[in-house]
Amino acid sequence: MKALVTRLDSFGDVLLAGPAIRAVAARADHVTVLCGPLGAPAARLLPGVDDLVVWDAPWAGFTPPPVDRADVERLVGTLDADVALVLTSFHQSPLPTALLLRLAGVAHIAADSVDHPGSLLDVRHLRSPGAHEAEAALDLAEAAGFPRVDDGRLRVLPPPDTAALTGTEPYVVLHPGASVPARAWSPGRCAEAVRGLAGAGHRVVVTGGPGERELTAAVAGGHGLDLGGRTDPAGLAGVLAGARAVVTGNTGPAHLAAAVGTPVVSLFAPVVPAKRWRPYGVPYVLLGDQDAPCAGSRARDCPVPGHPCLESVSAEDVVAAVEKVAVPS
Repeated sequence: MKALVTRLDSFGDVLLAGPAIRAVAARADHVTVLCGPLGAPAARLLPGVDDLVVWDAPWAGFTPPPVDRADVERLVGTLDADVALVLTSFHQSPLPTALLLRLAGVAHIAADSVDHPGSLLDVRHLRSPGAHEAEAALDLAEAAGFPRVDDGRLRVLPPPDTAALTGTEPYVVLHPGASVPARAWSPGRCAEAVRGLAGAGHRVVVTGGPGERELTAAVAGGHGLDLGGRTDPAGLAGVLAGARAVVTGNTGPAHLAAAVGTPVVSLFAPVVPAKRWRPYGVPYVLLGDQDAPCAGSRARDCPVPGHPCLESVSAEDVVAAVEKVAVPS
């Protein structure tokens, strides 16, 4: 049996699909993941993935492309599966994807859908209210005939040894960036946290992508080790795996930290619900006002002057949270 799992969103979304993908892989002969360009680096880290199809869907992502008939026809001609799971967030419709899968000849399609699917779905599943995204994906997989086969935690393939980058002494990671500005703690607050953690006796490693070097340099200052732009996704997984704890916003590295078993201090802006997107399967502390006016807005830029939901968090709050969850050194 050839199976297809689709998750067309970002890096963290694809990581949260990992437990469901493993459930599918336990019963399928071949598993293809269909994902967007932002999620592809995460899909390459997941156990159980045999093949990857990367497609930029017109209904997903921050800057979706226009509809291109030739591009859609190429995708339809590429897909080859007997059964498919269409994984989406609680607020998204799976039906555009399901239509393309039907055109590609996929015989059995399952998805969560509150909308009437007509003939597009064979399994129309309704997710449990408030279910975490990882749990919702597992529940859908089980409804489609792929019961969970393990503890259901997030996992990635074994990451590389990154001691040459981090050194061998114990450390805490602070990752200041986020793909959505509303979910990011300010650089000034992040720098205060680095100084606070260093003052409390922690060695601090600051991580970030290639486009975040200026940010990580400012945040690390003279108190942290700046690894901005020096890790690919697998290397970042290695750095996070070696940490005693990871401090970051509600963004992909929080889920990557969970996937390598590292506790998370989450600066969690409530623009999306924490019960659906919190760090999954590891010890964690949520910091930030979860009842702020922006709660549930899904805003990409903070709609409240001063970003109070996160700016109310202090460096002292972060130090205390790290002490609570950090792996003993």
